Amino acid sequence: MSAPSPTVTAPTVSASGTRILLADTGAGEVTAVELDAGDAEHERTVLRGAAFITWVRETETERSPRWVIRSAREIYPRLLAASVLLVRTHDLLLCHAILRDTDAVARPLAPSSEWIPRAPEDGAPALFEVVDHTAADPVADLLAQYLEQRRVIEADRTGRLALLCAAESAGGLLAEEMRAGGLPWDVETHDRILVDALGQRPAGGGMPARMAQFADTVRFHLGDPQLHLDSHTKLLRALHRVGVNVESTSQWELSEISHPVIEPLLAYKKLARLLSANGWAWLSEWVHDGRFRPVYIPGGVVTGRWASAGGGALQLPRILRPAVRADPGWVLVVADVAQLEPRMLAALAEDKAMAEAARGRDLYEGVVASGAVATREEAKYAVLGAMYGATTGDSGRLVPRLRRVYPRAMRRVDEAARTGENGGVVSTKLGRSSPPPDERWQALQSAASDADVDPGEVKRARQSARERGRFTRNFIVQGTAAEWSLIWLAEIRHRLRQLPDAQVEAPASGPFARSAHLAFFLHDEVILHVPEEQADAAAAAVREAAAIATRRLFGTFPIDVPLDLQIVQTAEK
Repeated sequence: MSAPSPTVTAPTVSASGTRILLADTGAGEVTAVELDAGDAEHERTVLRGAAFITWVRETETERSPRWVIRSAREIYPRLLAASVLLVRTHDLLLCHAILRDTDAVARPLAPSSEWIPRAPEDGAPALFEVVDHTAADPVADLLAQYLEQRRVIEADRTGRLALLCAAESAGGLLAEEMRAGGLPWDVETHDRILVDALGQRPAGGGMPARMAQFADTVRFHLGDPQLHLDSHTKLLRALHRVGVNVESTSQWELSEISHPVIEPLLAYKKLARLLSANGWAWLSEWVHDGRFRPVYIPGGVVTGRWASAGGGALQLPRILRPAVRADPGWVLVVADVAQLEPRMLAALAEDKAMAEAARGRDLYEGVVASGAVATREEAKYAVLGAMYGATTGDSGRLVPRLRRVYPRAMRRVDEAARTGENGGVVSTKLGRSSPPPDERWQALQSAASDADVDPGEVKRARQSARERGRFTRNFIVQGTAAEWSLIWLAEIRHRLRQLPDAQVEAPASGPFARSAHLAFFLHDEVILHVPEEQADAAAAAVREAAAIATRRLFGTFPIDVPLDLQIVQTAEK
């Protein structure tokens, strides 16, 4: 029996039901239009400069409307700079991507080039494009888009699209709030970590001492004192000359080879990544006033996962986590979910046997206890192989065992894979759908069905179909996990807003200088910066939010999503 459909409940819906459209109309102007129950357009209010800030602050305090906006990135930073926080929005740009592709309704949004995020010529990320203020009536354009989005949302009688759009819009606000508040960062600790790992930073530039030592050792073993190690082609050619016949310089391939050059080469590559991704140049560019302020892109991945457009927030290396340090009088609440995606698969498929394996413990240990495999390592390989469509190696060998023990879960991902291979689309729990195959894919499959087709074409078509099947197999799992995380974030944010102001100020946190706030998010992990006296209340908020996210997605289905939660001074693990 299916779990009850989720419903949209507070705080995702404005208590007053008031909806106000805010349109950036250029030249420092913002036009506000209040929408009544029938969506009729009322008189427009044109706001400029400080009047815009004051009006929004007063309206938010008195009425707490749902603000209909084109994009949080377009309008929210100005409000945050004045410490004006919005409770709820409908983000038209973020919701358009969902409602355009969803197969949850018979008639989704019509595709429109005006609502596809584009990167400008300077290479800035999607969603940073400049708003076209030359349109005849930008307010009317936004209103028309909102009405169309409402049509699609209301056509879904389950309420799932409404919940997804509300959570996605909250994510848009949070992305800007986390940038404004920043992640507390100790520059001296970061510098010390770099010196310990790389050696002293050369005063005139160049390679740090310890890194240079590894480079010299590699060149010695390769017999080329002038070799440019960062040139993949030249390095690969040099490896071949000494009998290291690898196809790439990836860590997993090199680690399988026994040769004196391997150890120093892997060490050099590790340090080179650290220097390039998070070295002194990164520190200078991205950390200011004791805060790391990355640029998040909500929904930046097709599955709904977030991406990062600057600072590499979603690739924060473990070695640097000691630099994440709370301000005096404050603490960090660090929480993450172990094996979030396998747990989502168990609940999505309503596989009670797999849910039992996840109950109150490490899911992989539960898989071992079920008798499916012998060791935790085998369980991990098997489960990941099931979600990503592995057919070779240890994963491919172990996946068939899962089919015997967890038939419902395996059937769900197998069906998703078959749908993708056949050119169909699949959807997450709340209705985010995979994009359809492009014309090139369709042409390749069509050509392979011709009577006199070349066998090579058939092989390429089959490989392409299998690749799409692996994509759709994982889409439903990763996308549902992203939805769980979005609701978790929105519920944490709502609960933190109920806490009183702090006694000790954290000035660098901008609009959150006196309030507990989300400071970092990475798929299945959050870091909160919290006044010390509110640590327990904030931790409880994180746990409550996780329970609500699970219930909203899966109703009464018995799936455990346990948190590893710590209250600490640094994020070191």
